Amino acid sequence: MSDLAKVEVSGRIARLVINRPEIRNALSVELLEALHARVDELVRREDVSVLLVTGEGKAFCAGMDLKHVIDDPAPEAPARLLLSLAELTLKLRDLPMVTCAIVNGAAIGGGCGLVCVCDLAVTHESSKMGFPEVDLGVCPAVVAPWLVRKIGAGRARRVLLSGGLMSGREAYEIGIVDAVVGEPEALAGAGVEMARRLAEGGPAALRATKHLLNELDGSLEGGVVRRGAELSARVIGLEETRARLREKFGASPGNRP
Repeated sequence: MSDLAKVEVSGRIARLVINRPEIRNALSVELLEALHARVDELVRREDVSVLLVTGEGKAFCAGMDLKHVIDDPAPEAPARLLLSLAELTLKLRDLPMVTCAIVNGAAIGGGCGLVCVCDLAVTHESSKMGFPEVDLGVCPAVVAPWLVRKIGAGRARRVLLSGGLMSGREAYEIGIVDAVVGEPEALAGAGVEMARRLAEGGPAALRATKHLLNELDGSLEGGVVRRGAELSARVIGLEETRARLREKFGASPGNRP
């Protein structure tokens, strides 16, 4: 069993940890497979009411491992990675327990998309978050539906077309996260308190309410997310995109978005 993703359970609260800290938890095919396996385990846990999602080390998730994508000669490599990410977002959203992202550090691109997929999110003021895909010549089509649901179409349009990154404080002000603490050291306590408060709710009521909310905002309709993965893969497959990515990441094996 891969240790790239870990699950820990204590009472009615579980933690899902993205565990690739040496590459800032960047999403490879192998990491996504590990996350799929852990989420498949969690969907069967009727004893869990709240799931905390976080990253090992100093980052939450640095997004797709684009260096790995451009190094892979297989033409289907981008689609395989992006479709796996798309399916993971749908599975995570459909989990019966309430999900809370504890954004301990950088949450970029697909990583920030995972934050938006979670029901709630908390971070600290100095974390770095955002969607720099257009800066890299990449289309953020997988994460776009989740950002639109989180902050609304108008704000999402500005965020995705502008690219770049924002601070945790700015992410809170725009609505990407639901709470922010001043110092990184205070984040763990804030996450525990959020989980404790949520776990006090009736388990059946929490599950029913989350399912209803998913129906109301169209979260269970996966077609647009899957089409987004296909669109993003086509853009990454363009020679102009791959040249831009090689220029950005090709010279430094340890550099990830």
